[in-house]
Amino acid sequence: MCRKSFLATALCVACLFAPEFVFAAGAGGTELIVVADTRRVSAWWEIYFMNVYNTNLTLYGIWCLIITLVYGMSLGLIADFIMKRTGIDLEHRTIVEH
Repeated sequence: MCRKSFLATALCVACLFAPEFVFAAGAGGTELIVVADTRRVSAWWEIYFMNVYNTNLTLYGIWCLIITLVYGMSLGLIADFIMKRTGIDLEHRTIVEH
């Protein structure tokens, strides 16, 4: 039993240090900078969000939060409307348990 745990521990340590061995083989890496390319975009709102992504990631995160909130609310309201139209009443339900 002890041999299995030793092999598992050795495998975990090898997986943890594998990136160090790979990076040690060559020169140091450089930091990657990811930007959105706005050269072929024509819609004004796409250009706005791409420029916000390139310049201010905090504001971009806030916009993502707001857009997700609006989409979630609208999908919830649409689903509630459809359920009410089909006769499913979620406000006045009775729990039938023994």
